[in-house]
Amino acid sequence: MPVAGPAPEKASSAKAIPRGTRPTWVRWLRAVAAVTAAGVVIGAPWWGPRALARLDYFHARRVVFEGVRYARPSELVARLRVDTLQSVWQPLEPLAERVNAHPLVASVVVERQLPGTLLIRVVEREPVAFVPRQGQLQPADADGRLLPIDPVRYPLDVPVAASADSALLHLLDGLRQDAPGLYARVSHGERAGPDELRVRMGAVTVRTSPDVTVARFRDILPVEADLARNHLRAVELDLRFRDQVIARQP
Repeated sequence: MPVAGPAPEKASSAKAIPRGTRPTWVRWLRAVAAVTAAGVVIGAPWWGPRALARLDYFHARRVVFEGVRYARPSELVARLRVDTLQSVWQPLEPLAERVNAHPLVASVVVERQLPGTLLIRVVEREPVAFVPRQGQLQPADADGRLLPIDPVRYPLDVPVAASADSALLHLLDGLRQDAPGLYARVSHGERAGPDELRVRMGAVTVRTSPDVTVARFRDILPVEADLARNHLRAVELDLRFRDQVIARQP
């Protein structure tokens, strides 16, 4: 949104002092007085913010977004529908609801920064895998929600899931958050049956149950380390057996 300049001063019967010649301390004192008055009115009953909303001093001159990576700020501003004739003292809940309707936004909090700034704190939906859709691969989050992320503008280093299977996507999201080293090794995942997921990690395929936890998935690490010490390698690691990791060699 455009940044508005200072609001024009109201005419009076007294001779106005040109703005450029007004002493700095006077302008500073007026700003302090306005903020102090705002603090008093904020603590007043429901009519306090309504009274402040009528003052030009609190017009929304700036919108600042935090946490935005994939969403286009111009799209978020358009959804916000705020211009410089509106006040920062307008209700914030409708603003948050409008931004939250964007398909890339998971949650949003709108705050005031007096005198004229709206701070929009955004938490975006994170892509965890590419999933097939209408003959193409599209990024999706842990809930299988397709995300309108332009891969040309934002190249994504995420694995490919054979389908938007909820168990598989939640496993990948858990690895992304709690075991990023393992997640970075995953190239492909698929549902292999009612009770089995298969995750491709380089030359190794990990077979596991759909309810596997990240802690359980990490059990492959000491097994891989032990095999490496003995100059051995596995082509398959099976986590489907309780408290065991079955390594199958070439």
